[in-house]
Amino acid sequence: MADNRAGAVIEETLAAIAPPDRAAMDEARDLQGRLTKPPGSLGVLEEVSVRLAGLAGQCPPPLPEPAAVAVFAADHGVHAQGVTPWPQEVTAQMVANFVAGGAVVNAFAKQVGARVTVVDIGVAAPLEPAPGLLSRKIAPGTADMTAGPAMTADEARRAVATGIEVARELAGQGARCLITGDMGIANTTASAALIAAFTGLPPERVTGRGTGIDDATHARKVEVVRTALARHGLSEGAGSRDPLDVLAAVGGFEHAGIAGFVLGAAALRVPVVLDGVIAGSAALVAAAMSPDALAGCVAGHRSAEPGHSAAVDHLGLRPLVDLELRLGEGTGALLALPLVQGSVRVLHEVATFDSAGVTEKSAGVTGKEAAPRNDMISE
Repeated sequence: MADNRAGAVIEETLAAIAPPDRAAMDEARDLQGRLTKPPGSLGVLEEVSVRLAGLAGQCPPPLPEPAAVAVFAADHGVHAQGVTPWPQEVTAQMVANFVAGGAVVNAFAKQVGARVTVVDIGVAAPLEPAPGLLSRKIAPGTADMTAGPAMTADEARRAVATGIEVARELAGQGARCLITGDMGIANTTASAALIAAFTGLPPERVTGRGTGIDDATHARKVEVVRTALARHGLSEGAGSRDPLDVLAAVGGFEHAGIAGFVLGAAALRVPVVLDGVIAGSAALVAAAMSPDALAGCVAGHRSAEPGHSAAVDHLGLRPLVDLELRLGEGTGALLALPLVQGSVRVLHEVATFDSAGVTEKSAGVTGKEAAPRNDMISE
């Protein structure tokens, strides 16, 4: 994709992203209060349904199904700094595993009826064409961010635009919920650098153990992130820097692709379930480019990576699942998908007190005594 085309795709997408519809959100809150259950009894799921009503501009919002997972795969030049014991060729090997249907993401996707698409946005090795694999390679991996920018400005724009176009393609094929996935050896290092830059937190607070590295490798990884931030003038955070400039400096192609994926979904008013730390760091980029892009984002889970908590807290998102996962691939988001779908299905299918002929609580009465003794109501 030529640079001018990529820039136009990004600009038209940003222009199409609208703020959440407050009237639809108010209507959803009102409906939640009239359904045959105690108000607030579905906890966080009620707010998820309200957010998705605001995204869609209608209540109830469309059911977020079927769902499609896009696994953005890429390699990283910072791998040369010894931040992981895993060899770089594992990225390409895992892509082959995804395409063959043998990874955890495939098992979880099958369980919830989601389709998996793998996007080669920057894998170092050449990949053979295969069903379910999109060849969108920007370059064979990024450069070493400790020595210079990980990407050129042109590459960053093209990668973001690629993510936008993947979102458009999957939505055009009928997906009504998009799920972020990723694969890239050393990508948690780039994630930590992005999170430190956009949150202003120090590297030691946001750099985790990724695939399970030992203490010495973890200490080296922290210093690599610190070096990269200093190299690009990001030690005190991104400040008012152009988010694409920050992305190019320390990000990865899969981060850029996921950022575009989030933006593209927002422009189409299609909800996105975010996975773990790679998705969280990419969402920081998307939010810096367009804060309203978060309107349809749901944090599927809280990763065991410390940077992920920092990212979702900064974004103001509440993860739905906390199982100490740190696999990536889209696995945590897929586990949360039924919760997201259920939150909306409630608005479509649950009766109101009036329609079901169920007595509401008496005015001025609180606590258990207020709840009618009816099998449809749970405490």
